[in-house]
Amino acid sequence: MKKSKNFLKHVLSVSVLLSLSSMSFADLVINSAGSKASAPQTVSNWSSAEVNQLLNDDSVVSPKGSTTITTTVRQSNGVSVSNAIPSTTPQIYDTNSYNSQPSVSARAALVMDAQTGEVLYSKNTNSALPIASITKLMTGVVTADARLNMSEEIRLEAIDFAGAGGKNSSSTLKVGDTMNRAEMLLLALMKSENPAAAALARTYPGGRPAFVAAMNSKARQLGMNSTHYTESTGLDPRNISSARDLGILVSASYDYGMIRQFSTTAHYDFNLGYRVLKSNNTNAMVRNGGWNINISKTGYINEAGRCVVMHTTVNSRPAVVVLLGASTSQSRTNDATNLLNWVSNLPKRI
Repeated sequence: MKKSKNFLKHVLSVSVLLSLSSMSFADLVINSAGSKASAPQTVSNWSSAEVNQLLNDDSVVSPKGSTTITTTVRQSNGVSVSNAIPSTTPQIYDTNSYNSQPSVSARAALVMDAQTGEVLYSKNTNSALPIASITKLMTGVVTADARLNMSEEIRLEAIDFAGAGGKNSSSTLKVGDTMNRAEMLLLALMKSENPAAAALARTYPGGRPAFVAAMNSKARQLGMNSTHYTESTGLDPRNISSARDLGILVSASYDYGMIRQFSTTAHYDFNLGYRVLKSNNTNAMVRNGGWNINISKTGYINEAGRCVVMHTTVNSRPAVVVLLGASTSQSRTNDATNLLNWVSNLPKRI
C-alpha cells in the first residue's frame, strides 16, 4: 500500500540581487548563491537524512527549523560557516597552469570556481542555445520557492504526457500514476521525467502560465540575461540559455538542500501502490560515484545536443561545470571528465 507522507511546509529563499547590470560575473555568482546578503534571511536547508525521511517514512518530517540566520557559504574545506563573507582581499592564483587547457568538443562550456565566481575555462559562454532538460533545474527552483506542500498527492493526467514544442518523449510513467510533489520533483531532477515536470507546472498556483512566468522572473532576478523559458520540461527548443547564465543558476541552486539531494540521487524505487518504478539518475557520473557531485542535471533534444550542468567539489575546490551541445552522451561524459581532471590539477590559491 502506498505510504502516506506528511511534513511541514518547505521554506527556502534566495537573496534578492540588486544592481545586477553593474555587477561582474563573479559578483553575480557570489550574490546568487547568497554569500553577500546585507540582511538576515530565512533559510531552511534539508539534510540528506531529512530528505530521505520525507520520501521513505510515514512520520512527520521537519527541517531543523526555519530560523533566521545570516548567509551560509561553503568554504574550500567543505565546511558550511554562517556569517561568512568572502574576503575583500583579491584571490591570487598561479595562472601558469591555466595555459594548458583541455580540448572540449561540446558547443559551449564553462568551468567556474563556485566560491569566487572566477571563470577557469570558457567556450562560447555567452551564446544562447537550446538547453533541453537543463530546464528542469529552474523547474525545481520555482517549485521550491513556492513553498508548496511537498507531501500533497498529485495524479498524472493525459495533458502531462502531451509534450511541448511539437515534441514528445517516452516515459515509464502512466496516466493515473499518483505520488506526492516531492516524488514528482525527484523524478524530474533525477530521472528527467517530462510528465513529472509538466505536472509540477500544472499544479502550481495559477497553473502553467504562472509557473512559466515565475521561471522567467527568477531568471531575470538572478541576472540570467540570455535565458528564456516557454515551459517546464525542456522539450521545447525555445527554452534557451547560455553557459554563463547556467553557471549562475547552478550556483543559486546550491542553496536548496532538496535540489542538491534529489538531483544527485543515483537510484530510487518509487512505490506506486500497484507497481514499483525502479529509476536511475540520467548522469552516468552520478551513477558511477567517482566524483563528488553536489548538483547534476542532464538534457537532450535534437536541437540542444547532449547537455549537462554540475556543481562539484574537486580537490577541495567547489566548481561549476556547464556543457552544452555535445554530440553524444559519451562525448559529454568525456568532456566533463577531462574538465574535472584538469580542475583537480589546478594550483591551489596562494
